[in-house]
Amino acid sequence: MKRFSRNIVITGSSSGIGKALKEAFIKNGDKVVGISTHDDDFCCDVTDRAALEKVFEQIGKKFDKIDVLIPCAGFGLLGAIELTPYEKVKKEYEVNVLGLISVIQLGMPLMRETGRIINISSVCAIFPLPFRAFYCSSKAAVSMLSDCLRMELANTKIQSTAICPCEIKTNFSKNRDKNFETNERYGRAIELASNGIAARENKRMELDKACKIIMKIINKKRLRPEYVMGAGNKTLNFVKRFFPKSWLLNASNKVFFKKK
Repeated sequence: MKRFSRNIVITGSSSGIGKALKEAFIKNGDKVVGISTHDDDFCCDVTDRAALEKVFEQIGKKFDKIDVLIPCAGFGLLGAIELTPYEKVKKEYEVNVLGLISVIQLGMPLMRETGRIINISSVCAIFPLPFRAFYCSSKAAVSMLSDCLRMELANTKIQSTAICPCEIKTNFSKNRDKNFETNERYGRAIELASNGIAARENKRMELDKACKIIMKIINKKRLRPEYVMGAGNKTLNFVKRFFPKSWLLNASNKVFFKKK
């Protein structure tokens, strides 16, 4: 249970999960600084290292110490590995991975000795999906970075965890960068995969519920290395340990890869 007003820093806090968390922390009486590309306490792209350094200089003057650091900025990219423009791929990793690294590197010197770093990963870090390779792999990098950071901080009281949200009702899917370029290898598979994602909109978890789950995790006394959200995802994550990877890949492909 929270005993004092915490100093919270969240990136990507102008929309989606980041915005919901920011509002929830403020409601709880915490002091929150939001960083995003627009409409926030600090308007800054996490890929702009120089600008981000200036932001954290200001945060250091505002807060004596940071209690919770939440790198939440990110976006999705859909398309075939073979055909997605390199510049789009580069941007995906710059935001989702390098941006997160910058936030951690600049935020850690300001952290309280009992602080915690909440890395927002995704269930896509656990379950590979066709035509979402760059998003899946970028989030897998986030989860691995979180694990390695946790190990490096083993002799301190700073905790690192990766939260893997399930599909949530936000504008994330709508704002996903979609590349429908195709050839004879894929046919309409990329377009159909995108349509399949859109068709699941009503099955996604409500944002308010997701926020409450994440807040409950953040407020735990001792954080586990990773948290997978969604009952179905938890079950599949457990079951997949007993089957070869080829089974998982084939099963997922039957659901998500339809050429016609």
